[in-house]
Amino acid sequence: MIQWRRGVVDEVRSSWAGAVEYAVRLPSGDRVRALGYVDAVGTLAPGTAVLLNTTALERGLGTGGLALVVAAPDALPQPVPDVAAVPGHLVKARYTPSQMMVLGVDEQDSEHHGVLADADDLGGLPVVVADLHSALPAIVAGVREVDPGLRVAYVMTDGGALPIDFSRTVAGLRDADWLAASVTVGQAYGGDLEAVNVHTGLLAARHVVGADLVVVSQGPGNLGTGTRWGFSGTSAGEAVNAAATLRGRPVCSLRVSGADPRERHRGVSHHSLTAYGRVALVRADVPVPLLDGDLAGLGADVLAQATELCAASDGRLTLREVGCEGLDAALRATPVPLRTMGRGYDDDRAGFLGAAVAGRFAARMLGAGG
Repeated sequence: MIQWRRGVVDEVRSSWAGAVEYAVRLPSGDRVRALGYVDAVGTLAPGTAVLLNTTALERGLGTGGLALVVAAPDALPQPVPDVAAVPGHLVKARYTPSQMMVLGVDEQDSEHHGVLADADDLGGLPVVVADLHSALPAIVAGVREVDPGLRVAYVMTDGGALPIDFSRTVAGLRDADWLAASVTVGQAYGGDLEAVNVHTGLLAARHVVGADLVVVSQGPGNLGTGTRWGFSGTSAGEAVNAAATLRGRPVCSLRVSGADPRERHRGVSHHSLTAYGRVALVRADVPVPLLDGDLAGLGADVLAQATELCAASDGRLTLREVGCEGLDAALRATPVPLRTMGRGYDDDRAGFLGAAVAGRFAARMLGAGG
């Protein structure tokens, strides 16, 4: 079921990368926030009539919970003169009305095809894998606290938002030169590079971007159902497997919280326990934050849960205790706001520290920072 609404653009509220947020007035007189992707609908002026998809907005959902501009029927972007001449044949968002064709870094028309045709080895590249997109800036902050000169690439999987332009976080990190490049894989699209899957996305990060370190996570909009297996973050375990298969060094960033109202996400989230304990089948490191001060009690619980996770892995997972000294300042200096599940840094410091220690550990694997 799709809920369609017609409306008229009232004002442009904000814009970043390839996305624009509008205030759109409905025939009822109500105004809604609506997101339009420039590549799909162009840039719209006030007064433009638009067709909206309001399904998730009207259900009050976090995942996809905005009105989305489907089209401006009277202000369509100029058609491509000769679509057959456009390089690339990777179709993403396949078989939906919004499917688009992009140039894959790994396909025959790409200038990088020769580099990737037989590429099969990450050469020990550290790959930090996270469940939530909100972990990305905290992980990079941890990396940069060790060595701000490291070249970090981001590989975005398709478990959450498909268009990377939805992410203000990625746009802000790119603007601040905290990310060397982004790679969108699977059905996700809009990165600096496009790839068919996580494997070629990682190889592109290594051999095309020249990354020293990679972060992998789904885009914004984690989906969960309150069941053991029904959540989009299982892809984190699959990314760990991909990194190890290609002879990278996978690092499991734990999803930690001291403020989530849901018991299954307190301490170490059951998403991390399932993805790394059950889905991942290879050797990987598990950095654990040594929380102290007002977080000492939570820190003891997190350490106990992580210890149990690694002990039950038949030697696959290696627990790595990592101190948090200096990370508070590093996290407060991020060029983008830190928010996870609606909570800011001061609301749930443990969550961001848990991600930052994964970045710190991965940077130290390279011998950086001493």
